[in-house]
Amino acid sequence: MNDTPTEGPSCTAFIGDGLFAAGTPKDVALAIKRAATSGSDAVILVFDDQTGRQIDFDLSGSEEEVAERLRTMNDDVSPQRQSMGAPTRGRPKLGVVAREVTLLPRHWEWLAAQPEGASAVIRRLIDAARNQRSGVERARQAQAAADRFMMSMLGDQRGWEEASRSLYAGDGKRFHELTESWPADLRNHARRLAAPAFMTGVENVGNSGT
Repeated sequence: MNDTPTEGPSCTAFIGDGLFAAGTPKDVALAIKRAATSGSDAVILVFDDQTGRQIDFDLSGSEEEVAERLRTMNDDVSPQRQSMGAPTRGRPKLGVVAREVTLLPRHWEWLAAQPEGASAVIRRLIDAARNQRSGVERARQAQAAADRFMMSMLGDQRGWEEASRSLYAGDGKRFHELTESWPADLRNHARRLAAPAFMTGVENVGNSGT
């Protein structure tokens, strides 16, 4: 299993303490349907890899119908594409918007001393702040997802509460020590969900549970 969640929608299914299937919602849903069709009555729990929440699939109908329902659910258009509307001919717009910016004299003096133009410097600073914020948000999401999964599947394991505290404290070393004795598949998945929370520079981004 990878150390970090994959890009795009993905989920992981378990039977008891063991990994059953992992991948896209379609792949996992069809694997569960085939298991049920083959006569298995095992209880299979599925978790969203981005949120750590338990999810259920509508497995009624044929495999093609199951796949189509999931495709319809996930076949959305990004807000950016929606706001752009239909493409038009001619030179594409750059999306530049002119608005007034109010700064103190010392800010204007600093901008004037930069080799780039004032607009370029401001855009660069905003992008840098957005990227840093994005890392913090990813860490917070990882903390919440891992904590939800642990609460659902590992709440009876030794050291669970302390592991949760180390997760929110950004203490990856302690988290790995406390989770080492847990059932392997569940432990590895919890670590995978938690991995972004232990990235350098985004520690201590939260101190509460879900």
